[in-house]
Amino acid sequence: MMRLERVMDIREIIAKKRDGLELTSSEIARFVSGYVDDNISDAQMAALLMAIMLRGMSIREIGDLTLAMADSGAHPDLSGVRGTTVDKHSTGGVGDKTTLVVAPLVAALGVPVPKISGRSLAHTGGTLDKLESVPGLTTALSPARFSRQVAEIGVAIAAQTEEIVPADKKLYALRDKTATVESLALGVSSIMSKKLAVGADAIVLDVKVGDARVGTAMEEARLFAETMVAIGARCGRRMVALLTRMDEPIGRSVGDALELCEAVDALAGKGPADLNILCEIVSGHMLALGGVAPDAAHGAQLARRVLAEGSGLAKLRELVQWQGGDPAVVDGPEVLLEGCVRVPVLASENGYVTGIDARRIGAALRNLKAEAGARRAVCGTLIHRKVAHSVSAGEAVATIVSPEGLNDEVTQFAAEVTASFTIAEQPVSVPDVLLDAIEG
Repeated sequence: MMRLERVMDIREIIAKKRDGLELTSSEIARFVSGYVDDNISDAQMAALLMAIMLRGMSIREIGDLTLAMADSGAHPDLSGVRGTTVDKHSTGGVGDKTTLVVAPLVAALGVPVPKISGRSLAHTGGTLDKLESVPGLTTALSPARFSRQVAEIGVAIAAQTEEIVPADKKLYALRDKTATVESLALGVSSIMSKKLAVGADAIVLDVKVGDARVGTAMEEARLFAETMVAIGARCGRRMVALLTRMDEPIGRSVGDALELCEAVDALAGKGPADLNILCEIVSGHMLALGGVAPDAAHGAQLARRVLAEGSGLAKLRELVQWQGGDPAVVDGPEVLLEGCVRVPVLASENGYVTGIDARRIGAALRNLKAEAGARRAVCGTLIHRKVAHSVSAGEAVATIVSPEGLNDEVTQFAAEVTASFTIAEQPVSVPDVLLDAIEG
């Protein structure tokens, strides 16, 4: 006689993980589907997330959680897309507008990029928030609309919805509220569920290392990368994880609208050096996986040429128009900042910038945006002096950008930006952007 596995109450599942025991595949599927169907409360799921944060999960559990989340909704049908599809994801940084450059750049070179992105978590910014600073633009695409857009123009950047990865949509927000963002198991399953649900043939992961990423140590970043590569390979995806430096902000801007403006600059051949280098590295691997370049080095050369020529800008304009945004913003993104207040942040001494605490800037910006309401997208800072740059007392090292009427809040944010700069008598060298690459 066949024995049926007893269906555990969610409280038993919470207690089991609380006590450090492994959950079965069916128990994991049970709490994912139950939460999506509103049969499990936020309070109960918050308790389970904290138990996972503290007790961890085995690679088998993480794989089961990833698949359960990926299968919680519909999967876009990419069968009508010609060529090898390549997805890309960053584990999160401050000033990381790379996707807004890389996705249209790679698509312009003939590799389709289907991408489900996320919103801001903790001190890091979110690609969706940056893209949605364009008036009218939507990232809530149905599976059919998503698939058609990728087939027609080669790129789409969308959000988790009630149809696509609904489990991640709900868990993503709850992780942010419950201080469980840094859980390896929850982070891996969130990222990889989106990647697997989209169904791209290959995936490039940009795993951040440094003081401003989610989790700091090189060992943690490597484990994070290796776990994602293993799960992706197990599911038949070609995988590359790049370990890249994330301590000072990437590029010159931090803030949704400011970063969109800088992405436009980069695609027009006017991007800052560190952003360009990162985009070339990531694009190079995507182009190699997509079969357009023989290897990542040649792919980076192709990306460098397209950035210099500015020919990737037309693809971003197409993306914006297809997703309901005003394409004129791509031609003149400064319109997003009309009516904003600008406050300089001045250096107090002569010397060289030896560090910029990107995490501190990201956390302070989050507080400023919370006070800005409907105009939160224009809040941010422009960084004029990066690590290894010389400065003089009284010189502007940054500029705060905000809507009018936030005088006290801007003063507080400016103080945090000032404190984030470390200035010393002796210069330092700038570390390499790429630290390592893991393939699977």
